[in-house]
Amino acid sequence: MSALTVDHEPERNWDDLVRFREEMEWPEGSKVEIIEGIVTVSPTPANQHNLITAAVQRRLYAAIPHDWGIFQTLSSAVPSRLGMFIPDLVVVPTGEVDGPGNYIPAGAAELVVEVTSKSNAQHDRVSKPAAYAAAGIPLYLLVDRWAPGGPTVTLYGEPQGDVYRVLQAGKFGEQIVLPEPFDLKLDTSVFPVH
Repeated sequence: MSALTVDHEPERNWDDLVRFREEMEWPEGSKVEIIEGIVTVSPTPANQHNLITAAVQRRLYAAIPHDWGIFQTLSSAVPSRLGMFIPDLVVVPTGEVDGPGNYIPAGAAELVVEVTSKSNAQHDRVSKPAAYAAAGIPLYLLVDRWAPGGPTVTLYGEPQGDVYRVLQAGKFGEQIVLPEPFDLKLDTSVFPVH
């Protein structure tokens, strides 16, 4: 199943979009995001996608402070970009999550990780990094299983406006180094290809 976009009234504001997302009945297990003001419903990810996410998460736990968490289903809001995202992984101080509601301001995150799915890779390559940069998230790791030249991993950082600088990029099998506060070498040779 491909990602599904849900028509909405163009004059809906941020609060209307969030309310619509929260009050509708969506297929169980689906991922419901707001991307550039459009509600997008995606199916659960493929097994290889989950294996990559688990491998990154396992390595990150060795590098984060005890008062930070790594979340797979935490919604992150970027109202200025009409975005409510559920990154594959969000690394955030747990104090940011300890409160009412069902999302955090995206700018509270220290790192977001997205692993592309074939049906919606363009969102992870274009829309989401622009929103994450605009929110001021220091690091964005894109694991692009469906890159045109073969699977790649790109680490973005130093956000300015809605643009990141590429800090490091490579193909599956190469090592990616996450800088402080992580100071972590990520071996991508363990990532399954397609």
